[in-house]
Amino acid sequence: MAEYFNRDALNILPLSRRINKHNIERDVIDPSTWKVELSDEAWQDVETTANELRRARKLGAARILTYGAHSIKNGLGVVLSRLAEQGWITRLTTNGAGVIHDWEFAYQGQSGEDVHRYTDEGQFGIWEETGMIINLSIVVGAYRGLGYGESVGEMILNEGLEIPSDEELKYAILAGAECANFPPCDHPVLDAAPQSQAEVLDHAAAAADLLRVKRRFALPDGRYPTPHPMREYSVAYRARRAGVPFGCCPMIGCDIIYTHPANRCSAIGRAAERDFLAYAHSVSQLEGGVYMSVGSAVLSPMIFEKSLSMSRNLARQNNASISDFSIHVVDLAKSTWDWQKNGEPPIDNPAYYLRYCKTFSRMGGRMTYCNADNRSWFVALLNNLEKNQG
Repeated sequence: MAEYFNRDALNILPLSRRINKHNIERDVIDPSTWKVELSDEAWQDVETTANELRRARKLGAARILTYGAHSIKNGLGVVLSRLAEQGWITRLTTNGAGVIHDWEFAYQGQSGEDVHRYTDEGQFGIWEETGMIINLSIVVGAYRGLGYGESVGEMILNEGLEIPSDEELKYAILAGAECANFPPCDHPVLDAAPQSQAEVLDHAAAAADLLRVKRRFALPDGRYPTPHPMREYSVAYRARRAGVPFGCCPMIGCDIIYTHPANRCSAIGRAAERDFLAYAHSVSQLEGGVYMSVGSAVLSPMIFEKSLSMSRNLARQNNASISDFSIHVVDLAKSTWDWQKNGEPPIDNPAYYLRYCKTFSRMGGRMTYCNADNRSWFVALLNNLEKNQG
């Protein structure tokens, strides 16, 4: 019989005790002063991407950006936010670490612990505020019907969470139990507008998650304040404020919030499922559009290929196609292979093992790979777009 680790026994320290590598006020990238250093090929990639974004915006096609956590640690939150606020991006997606660094900058202006030191001390990732507040925002957000990224952005926007009463949560749980017995959910226990049985059952499960966390930490009803004095640096916040979809597709166990007893993987799965399906919907609107994958070597290609396959499945049923789009991949690994001209390299070529390029090269459309520092690439792209709004 399996035995399980007891997170309740951990010595969880306040976030203020942690020494951080990154200070957002020091590290923030100001596009008006940043010295852009790009190769001639990278400059051309920026120009091509900017022109395609202008075209896609005129067509009303999707302009999707999926990025890794280093874009946030590198101080690019303000640059990414401006791209979204100005309408150049229609959906932002990142991984769990991308959300965590973004939130920590908004909350305390610092992020990035010394992994070697704190793992050696048995303290890596075991911090109260990051674990408690992010997990709680997701549990509450899942109950409210929000995605992972939406939940964190909404919490920063409101500088707090509203914790429902035990009575409300038990009522939702009872509704799910009654709905299971009396489809199609017209039992008197429900006083809201008619809902599908699946929606009521999902809501009941989310209520049970929240009730468990609420009782475990003796959380009172009503407002749970979470001030974010540095929130102007947060992509999650600014995207939520601007109404631009912001999502997170995490991997269970990969992020430091899983060390905290407030973590409910069921709530994370519920919220992340919404983000993934919303992302897939954006991919289904990619005809004539642009997909940018920056510093996301694993998440971006993996979720893209599944989403594109699903989208083409539906498109084919309607005698439509998704083939007129571009993919721009930006990362630090060097590659001498011309993916656009030569397609997929042979298996004995080292370029074959540049996994994200191999995956994206199989997706159709037009793919480019740019070896560049993401700070210079994003700043050059923003400056190009702002000079010529198109």
